[in-house]
Amino acid sequence: MRDDTIYEDEDVKEAIRRLPENLYNDRMFRIKRALDLSLKHQILPKEQWTKYEEKKTTLTLTCGMILLKSLSKSLI
Repeated sequence: MRDDTIYEDEDVKEAIRRLPENLYNDRMFRIKRALDLSLKHQILPKEQWTKYEEKKTTLTLTCGMILLKSLSKSLI
């Protein structure tokens, strides 16, 4: 798994484009919050941490589906 916030290849860009608006907005909020905290040299308060059970991998799954689709097309 790679960090899709650092390097957005074509698959990641397509996965982001396909995200529902609410998930896209949530993603952008998390990225902006992380950048803000980083610039302030602060850590996210523990009560705001994402619990392992709540962790979502929507972008990773969407990106994986796009990659599989493109690989299957190249095999045909």
